[in-house]
Parts: sequence; C-alpha cells; structure tokens
Amino acid sequence: MRGLSPQLGAAMAQAAAVCLEEQGHEPGTTCLGVRGHVTGSFALDWVPATEQATRTWREDVEATEHGACAVAISVMRAATGLTVTDRSRRGTGFDFWLGTEDSLFAQNAARLEVSGIRRGDNAAVGRRLREKAAQLQRYTQRPKGYAVVVEFSRPLAHVEER
Repeated sequence: MRGLSPQLGAAMAQAAAVCLEEQGHEPGTTCLGVRGHVTGSFALDWVPATEQATRTWREDVEATEHGACAVAISVMRAATGLTVTDRSRRGTGFDFWLGTEDSLFAQNAARLEVSGIRRGDNAAVGRRLREKAAQLQRYTQRPKGYAVVVEFSRPLAHVEER
C-alpha cells in the first residue's frame, strides 16, 4: 500500500493477532462477520502471536486501536478495492485516506475512521459507531467517509458510510 509502510502494516497485523488470540481465536479458524454498508464474512488468518509480541502489545488500548486498523483496512480493501493512500493528520476527524493504488492525493476517494473494542455487545458497538460516524460528518467538505468499528471477541466489523 502506498500510504502504509510494510513495517507499520506488520505492526498493526501483529497487534490484531494479539487481540484476536487474547479473545480465544486461533489463526485460520476465525471468520469475521461484517455488517452495515459492507456485509458478509471474511476468513481471518494471521501469523500466531509470539510471547514477545504479546509483551510488546501489553497496553490494551494501543493494541486494540492498532489491531482494529489492520482489520478495518483489510475489510475495506477486500470489500471496496480501496486501499490506504495516506495517513491523516491528527485533528482531521479520521485516520486514513483511501483510494485506488494509482490515485494521487488529490484524488482520494474516501476517508476512513477506525475504532476497536476488545469485548463488547451490540449496544457498545452501535454507540461507538454512531460516535465515529458523527465525527466524520463534522467535515462535510471532504469526500465520503467510512467509519469502521472492530469488535474482537466475536469477531465483528461494522462499516458505516457517511
């Protein structure tokens, strides 16, 4: 991906592995349910987390945030063909710019705002999704946006287009 270095992508994937395994999931045996604007299910497979990876991602909030980004980026790429073209700056209300592999910055197709929940019910996912979708709506002069909330215990990704 042009807007995401292999190193950061690998770190995010490692965080996702830690989050999924801490919820009792095993590589290759888990199916991610996707709801909302994008629906269906996606097979999840990952490199098993080592003890070192688990120690590295001990801080739950950071691991959940980075792991959710890995899952959300993968879902959006598989479902829409859009990929990360740039990282957003702090304060913009979203995390990443999405576009096609060959798009220029000015041609970004969408914004992506991501949030993660380690273990939560439908109400918690719904609250977080409304919060993130509202965050995207504050910036109406920009192209469409997607809010994605990843819940790791089921696992589930809920996608809302704004």
